[in-house]
Amino acid sequence: MTIDTVLIANRGEIARRIIRTVRELGMRSVAVYSDADAEAPHVHEADEAIHIGGSAAVDSYLRVDAILAAAEATGAQAIHPGYGFLSESVQLARACAAAGVIFIGPGERALQIMGDKATAREHVAQHGVPVVPGFSAADLDDEQIRVRADEVGYPLLVKPSAGGGGKGMEIVRSGDELAGALATARRVASAAFGDDSMVLERLVQRPRHIEVQVFGDTHGNVVALGERECTLQRRHQKVIEEAPAASLPDSVRRRLLDAAVAAAGSVDYVGAGTVEFLVDADALDDVFFIEMNTRLQVEHPVTEEVTGLDLVALQLHIAAGGAIDPAPAVRGHAVEARVYAESPERGFLPSTGQVLLFDPPRDVRVDAAIETGSEISGFYDPMIAKVVAHGPNRATALRRLDSALARTVVLGVDTNIGFLRALIRDERVMSGDLDTGLIETMLPFPAAQPTPAMLAAAAQALQAGRTGTVADIWHQLPGWRLGGAATAARTVFLTDQDEQVEAPAAYARGIPTATDRDGAVWVFADGTTSRLRPLSRRARMQRRLAEQEKASGPREPEGRAPMPGSIVAVHVADGDTVREGEPLVSIEAMKMEHPVLAPHDGTVHLLVALGDQVRRDQPVARVSEQETA
Repeated sequence: MTIDTVLIANRGEIARRIIRTVRELGMRSVAVYSDADAEAPHVHEADEAIHIGGSAAVDSYLRVDAILAAAEATGAQAIHPGYGFLSESVQLARACAAAGVIFIGPGERALQIMGDKATAREHVAQHGVPVVPGFSAADLDDEQIRVRADEVGYPLLVKPSAGGGGKGMEIVRSGDELAGALATARRVASAAFGDDSMVLERLVQRPRHIEVQVFGDTHGNVVALGERECTLQRRHQKVIEEAPAASLPDSVRRRLLDAAVAAAGSVDYVGAGTVEFLVDADALDDVFFIEMNTRLQVEHPVTEEVTGLDLVALQLHIAAGGAIDPAPAVRGHAVEARVYAESPERGFLPSTGQVLLFDPPRDVRVDAAIETGSEISGFYDPMIAKVVAHGPNRATALRRLDSALARTVVLGVDTNIGFLRALIRDERVMSGDLDTGLIETMLPFPAAQPTPAMLAAAAQALQAGRTGTVADIWHQLPGWRLGGAATAARTVFLTDQDEQVEAPAAYARGIPTATDRDGAVWVFADGTTSRLRPLSRRARMQRRLAEQEKASGPREPEGRAPMPGSIVAVHVADGDTVREGEPLVSIEAMKMEHPVLAPHDGTVHLLVALGDQVRRDQPVARVSEQETA
């Protein structure tokens, strides 16, 4: 079948990525968008864009009916689901087949078998693919689950049967933790995937996460396009990916590729897919199947960089009935860093707001969801860009990636760029001694302090009352010149760590700055971003008085929201007696759930209810300080 119009049932960087290839192939692209994404870059870049509903994914990007209606209205012969949302949906594939629209993905059988972790695990084991000891909890009550868990042994990993991306995964180190982990995992899985069934598996203590990119066609061919190292993760979500895997013996690589082809072939796989494995870092011959993702992966660019292939173009070729060629030889090494709108210094809490300035480097590949002026909401995943570097070897690729991250300017929201640089410069990462727990050993991650040059630049931007690069100020304002006299006025800022810092009497140039709606100055230098709130003389005096009162008075009585989001669980009742550190409520934003803990012992008075929307730093409960029994 000839394809001339493709509807992209997704958003963000992957929608832009697909649009780019569709355009290069001479095809017409159709974007879809929610209320929150009305001005998103992918909407403007497509040949046509169709509104499909409200901001929440369930009201837009997860609506099969709206996607099919948009395809019919625009004459699209094919739908590319991207990743996430409906990319592994049997319902969408079935609806496409009924409507005579090509679903750019595998057939219904492959989606059904591989879309459920428990079913996939049992199926591939029957085809000789090794699996981790464990069991499906789908038809078991909590007591039966506890008995089976005791038989498998601890530690265990609880994970949803449906979905992926690490959402809903919980580590259970003893039987005492099992009930709470199941409750949390079910709640997250139900919200994210509409399915709260669980799989429990024995936890490999020092696992590496290695996946294999496979492609199948309608002519019965299945090929493996090499493996990717996805071991560096936080909260079970990948942060750094690379191809090929680091320090992997050829014999183990061959086992992985063969097992991946066997798994894909067992379901007559068509299109792009990824077979994921755990490899024991202390015993590399121990290889275990995790799951198969029946879609294009976030990290597909590293495979493209080392094979020279356009995987989206290959998907379209296969969807139109084309055959796949043998896998090309791998050339060099590629590493990808996921840039998230989040604060590693605050436990990777997501960050929302307007992007005041986005200026990525031009000498590496950057797949971005944003541009200057974009709004980042709490409705979707916090990943805003992928920075990809290629080199003749791993060391060169890592060095180029570090240089690129140091020049990736994002002002207006917190990002993990500084953390990414620290991660890829860690000696263990550089040597290839990896396991999925490595990032945990780097936490808590300290907040970077603004340098004197950054403070000086912020002070100049504040005085100029403008947004931009301070190097340009002397060109545009009277009285400014290169190397001009420093400002005589004292300028004091408050950091996001609530520390007062004073700008030096110096001149800075070439440092990007931007001022947000609240008057705070964002400043970037060498991969470090700081948000600095100016403090007037009166404000400084008021803070000193408040600190004196706080020192002589009772402790902070309120539990506050660490981020904007919605209340998804209330763990205590009004009037309950609580202990310091006890969970009060849980807040969800950007598919992540965070508890708010009691600041001290006392009696709790709730200030919010289930389903409420809260702002960052909003009080959610007050705990009166009194003796507890």
